[in-house]
Amino acid sequence: MGKVEVAYATPKKQLILAVPFQSELTAEQAIMESNILQIFPEIDLSTSSVGIFSKPCKLDTPLREGDRVEIYRPLIADPKEVRRQRAEAGKVTKKGARSANN
Repeated sequence: MGKVEVAYATPKKQLILAVPFQSELTAEQAIMESNILQIFPEIDLSTSSVGIFSKPCKLDTPLREGDRVEIYRPLIADPKEVRRQRAEAGKVTKKGARSANN
């Protein structure tokens, strides 16, 4: 019998659980059958995004044998804002480095 996997990661722990594949199995059903919600009670499927092999999907998406359902944590910071802050910090460092060399 085939399987699908359910994956979730925190900064300290990553877990991938195998679930027996059945025809018409959805992403949500696989998550429920994996018992990952008991291991990570902070997961809230009403607000968490999910995907199959890094491609976003809905909870009612049917799975194929061998798929990996991934549960995503919310972003802590806006990626655009982080890049902007890094760019600003780089400019300051470069300016400081130039003036230190002069």
